[in-house]
Amino acid sequence: MAKILVNDGIHPTGEKMLIEAGHEVSTTNIPKEDLPQQLNQYDAICVRSATKVRTDLIDLCPNLKVIARGGVGLDNIDVSYAKEKGLEVYNTPAASSRSVAELAMTHMLNLSRGVYLSNREMPSRGVEEFKALKKSYAKGQELEGKTLGIIGFGRIGRELASIAFGTGMKILPVDLNVETAEIAVGPKSSGLMVNIDVVSMDEMLSKADYISLHVPSTNKPILGKVEMDKMKDGVILINTARGGSIDEDALLDAISSSKVKAAGLDVFVGEPKPRQDLLDHPAISVSPHIGASTGEAQEKIGIELAEQIIAYFKA
Repeated sequence: MAKILVNDGIHPTGEKMLIEAGHEVSTTNIPKEDLPQQLNQYDAICVRSATKVRTDLIDLCPNLKVIARGGVGLDNIDVSYAKEKGLEVYNTPAASSRSVAELAMTHMLNLSRGVYLSNREMPSRGVEEFKALKKSYAKGQELEGKTLGIIGFGRIGRELASIAFGTGMKILPVDLNVETAEIAVGPKSSGLMVNIDVVSMDEMLSKADYISLHVPSTNKPILGKVEMDKMKDGVILINTARGGSIDEDALLDAISSSKVKAAGLDVFVGEPKPRQDLLDHPAISVSPHIGASTGEAQEKIGIELAEQIIAYFKA
């Protein structure tokens, strides 16, 4: 039996799996200032984004065997050092793919029809200025026939491609590690698949009507002024990946010049305190980093974490 600290929460299904496998599970959060004194009594720790497991904490916990992260990124864990010390590090890269992809599509649809801005204006102006608002929102665009550039053609990028196919979009993916990928069309149970070839960044930038980012953390923006200058006029940008993947200053400049028509942002530099000018901008649809925040994704994350931890201690 292992003692497992779930410090940032886990779906009840995952917790139940761990308990039924005979493990002792604590879901009481230990504040970061107390972790150095208390974590060593556990065999494993499960975290999300809030808890950081750095080298100093690892050194203080020689009894720790497993660090498990509920989510894709491992930015809050010193992975290489943990592995040097013989610890197993797990994450859940597949669990939230569909939820993140659907959020990206939500922003695309919102921006295409101005729904995000209409929802801001209708409560205050809808009664007295209904006809004027109707006229101002009468220039939407359909997704069918448009070209979607996807930067990062891993699990999430492929899920977005699958969804976009249903709207009749053309897909231009960019990925340094992938040449071609097979994408499901319609319900996965139907077994309908299509192959999509990856293209160069420059080709995608010059042709895409929409661009969505699905990349891990980077040291510098993927889309900055140089890349935006290469885009079609009136492009719509979506970032549900990582804050900083888009240069926020360059984005605002590109919107001001009409190079970029609009943007959908779920992630920001400086979270949890994003820039107010981004939040207020009438051409930007915003959400508070909720890509994986669906009941289905959270259950999948809990199950995947539990399966990995159970398998480790069973070995």
